[in-house]
Amino acid sequence: VQLQASGGGSVQPGGSLTLSCTASGMTLGMYAVGWFRQAPGKEREGISCFSSRNESTYYPDSVKGRFTFSRDNSKNTVYLQMNDLRPDDTGVYYCVADYRATLPCKYIYWGYWGQGTLVTVSS
Repeated sequence: VQLQASGGGSVQPGGSLTLSCTASGMTLGMYAVGWFRQAPGKEREGISCFSSRNESTYYPDSVKGRFTFSRDNSKNTVYLQMNDLRPDDTGVYYCVADYRATLPCKYIYWGYWGQGTLVTVSS
């Protein structure tokens, strides 16, 4: 399984970015898939975790209402639309997946990780 994330970059506070993640060797729509991020000196944080069991997505309070997970099964790709970005959203963003239908949004549970894409929010 390979996960290829893209779309990171530098943006001013209040701006938007959309991250994409394409998988090979795995059909993303059938399993749990999500996004984590890691800020400098901090633990990896789950920011969007999708359950294929009940077709729901978990968001922590830190991003709820600003970030939106979506997927395009025809392209085997998932997205993370990020709006109203803040400086504390800065970090490396990882696409994750696992061969289970649902998982807690904690990094220790997820088996497959993409290479990460850097998001920098700064004025």
